[in-house]
Amino acid sequence: MSIARRYRLTLILIAAIILLWWWRPSVGQDAVFRTGRNFREMLGVLPPIFILLGLLETWVPRETIIRNLGDTSGARGIALSIFMGAAAAGPLYVAFPVAVTMLKKGARFANIIIFLFSWSTLKIPLILFETSALGIGFAAARAAVNLPGIILMGLLVDRLIPDNEKEALRERHLREDGTGQPAAGNPAPGPR
Repeated sequence: MSIARRYRLTLILIAAIILLWWWRPSVGQDAVFRTGRNFREMLGVLPPIFILLGLLETWVPRETIIRNLGDTSGARGIALSIFMGAAAAGPLYVAFPVAVTMLKKGARFANIIIFLFSWSTLKIPLILFETSALGIGFAAARAAVNLPGIILMGLLVDRLIPDNEKEALRERHLREDGTGQPAAGNPAPGPR
């Protein structure tokens, strides 16, 4: 895949900002300022996350992930996914590299979706803020409504996506070196 094709959306957005700057300089300057601020924020958050993900890839055996978050993990896998998502800190875009690592290590697709939904809606700092700002009743009611919805949506998405598509996605992420072979240390997933 060529670089221009791979980053076409980024290139389109850069062209749009240039046109916006030419057409309305103040709006273009504001767009560049906000983009730069967001980029600096990402640079402050992503490197530590990637270091932690590297350690997760190296130190946590695939069998441990499969046992605790895999297809046979059941309620334990769901509870662990909810806890991992709720205890996390940082913006939602940090959750996606973590989800990819979970996918590569053999986590059940439903547990990955539940983890992502929990990260976005059940984070402990968010619940603490809601408790202080809106009261414990509101925070508890929102969590009580969201929790079954998160579990239901994770299981539903897992059911709706065919197994061959989930395996193709897993194998695509295992092929990191571009040779079509699984990356070193990440054996191709076997039958489960």
